[in-house]
Amino acid sequence: MQKICVIGGSRYFGKLLVERLRAAGHQVTVINRGSTPPPAGVDHLVVDRNDEAALTAELDDRAFDVVVDQVCYTPVQADIAARAFAGRTRRYLMTSTIEVYDPATAALPAVPAGTPVSEESVDPATWQVAMGLPWHDDAFLEAHYAEGKRQAEAVFAHAGGFAFAAVRSAHVLGGGAQEFTGRLAYYTERITQGEEITVHANALPTVFIHYEELANLLLWAATADFTGAVNACSDGPLDVHGLAEIVATQVGRTPVYRTVPAGEKASPFSFDRHYATSNARAKKLGFSFSRITDWLPGAIAQALTTEPSTS
Repeated sequence: MQKICVIGGSRYFGKLLVERLRAAGHQVTVINRGSTPPPAGVDHLVVDRNDEAALTAELDDRAFDVVVDQVCYTPVQADIAARAFAGRTRRYLMTSTIEVYDPATAALPAVPAGTPVSEESVDPATWQVAMGLPWHDDAFLEAHYAEGKRQAEAVFAHAGGFAFAAVRSAHVLGGGAQEFTGRLAYYTERITQGEEITVHANALPTVFIHYEELANLLLWAATADFTGAVNACSDGPLDVHGLAEIVATQVGRTPVYRTVPAGEKASPFSFDRHYATSNARAKKLGFSFSRITDWLPGAIAQALTTEPSTS
């Protein structure tokens, strides 16, 4: 049994992670702002992680084997957490994202299309941090999501006082209404209704992971001892046409496409740039991934039984 603190953990794969940590016999503490209580048997600290004084006071003399940070989006948040948990944990695990590799959001090493992108493409130890940017502005943060994650990783990598690891998740699907981004529902709704899907002329593949598999990987990562980043994605890249065709097969319709040039806005998962990731490091460390074809049909079936969005 380990003492594990989860920051966030109130919805989707974070909620599932908390449940699985508890089921595995760990002593779990959840930190969030209190909108959603954790399962029975889980300690709950209600505090805003952005308030350093309140967070430090609420932690009091608590100590943990591992902290799993599900909701760190900026270097400012990382800096607060690094100070608050210094001396309170031996290991810090941050949930990061595939978006750190997006070449449209930063100057990154070129990776030829078709070559899976490895963790070395973004090294937080060398990434520049800019605390003075308007990270508290919601519009700025939304527009700079990938950079916020890169800089947050960099702050933890330099913090010292605990070992640091990051899980860079692929695009997460599954769970029906729990999949709060609505991106899979976008496809099931539009294809069912015969509405067009906007795609790039030379759409490139990306990678995905089921929300349950991501919860399992985070459970594994929380109790492992590696440091640095690992990519989390199921085997089998898929482009927007492949995704749409799998959905179309299940709904019995033919997708309707509208092609746009590179650089223009398109439907979710249509990419005019390459950053599909490699999961080789996580495999080498001992985690076994599913193939996307193992679970995508079931995720589509769940999305089809979910109430259509009203937006």
